[in-house]
Amino acid sequence: MKVKLMPSPVNLRQAVRNLNDLPAFPVIAQKLLALDLDSDSGEQQMLLLIGQDPLISARLVGLANSPLLGATRKIAAVKEASLMLGLNRVKSVATGIAVMSLVSRPPGRFDPQELWLHNLCVAFAMLPVVRAIPAAKRPPDDLIFLAGMLHDIGYLVLAYLDPQRSDDLHTRLAIETGRPAIEVERELLEITHDELGAELASHWNLPEQLVAAIRCHHRLDAQDAEEAIPLAHIIHLTEKLIPLNGLHEPVEHGIAAEEWIALGIDPAMADEIAAQAQEQTEQAVQFAAAI
Repeated sequence: MKVKLMPSPVNLRQAVRNLNDLPAFPVIAQKLLALDLDSDSGEQQMLLLIGQDPLISARLVGLANSPLLGATRKIAAVKEASLMLGLNRVKSVATGIAVMSLVSRPPGRFDPQELWLHNLCVAFAMLPVVRAIPAAKRPPDDLIFLAGMLHDIGYLVLAYLDPQRSDDLHTRLAIETGRPAIEVERELLEITHDELGAELASHWNLPEQLVAAIRCHHRLDAQDAEEAIPLAHIIHLTEKLIPLNGLHEPVEHGIAAEEWIALGIDPAMADEIAAQAQEQTEQAVQFAAAI
């Protein structure tokens, strides 16, 4: 009787630094990020790029027609959707969709569609938090939504580099529902999803502030977190405000008054912002289910 040998675990910290082992940044996403939307030609090029991709076009039109935005008429074209959503949001959503389409669903517990849903919910739930921050303290508009869409991209990296340990992790997360995901990861992996995601974002030459936010959204007290503030802080706080949707990634709950104050938000607004974040999440789920 032959004994079936289990494959040796991948050295994730080494593999993620081997550029050949990482997925290439989607061409359309690369072109979208390079566009200057302050010019008419940049807007036209973006609409042309998106129009050539049926998946991105369909999802953007679906988003523009969702209750999330209160459309008063049926949106049928990408150009109309861009007027409804705003150019920066269209750019961010389209980039996020392109990245999330990198892999088809692998065998096992990880489902890229669940990651897409979770990131989408966080991206939209961030909006009421951002609106409450004094304008002078807000991150650049073009990074806010994109940060929400990509903040947990490290789970995709793990599934790409080591499907077996990805499966093990998501099995544990489904069983140990009361523990924060990052705590379970530290037991199973030598490098956690926030670090994996930041390595990928850096490999893709994404803006440093975005890379830092992905790396530090679970560890705001890290020595290298300064570049990530306040973007990482917004993600960290938002994940505490909303229920789990899609990806099973439990986080520690409870937001201290100091966390609101650090963003320049009056803690007395916490309940109102939380209610708005919940509403945004519910509508994002409805949107995702309709496409």
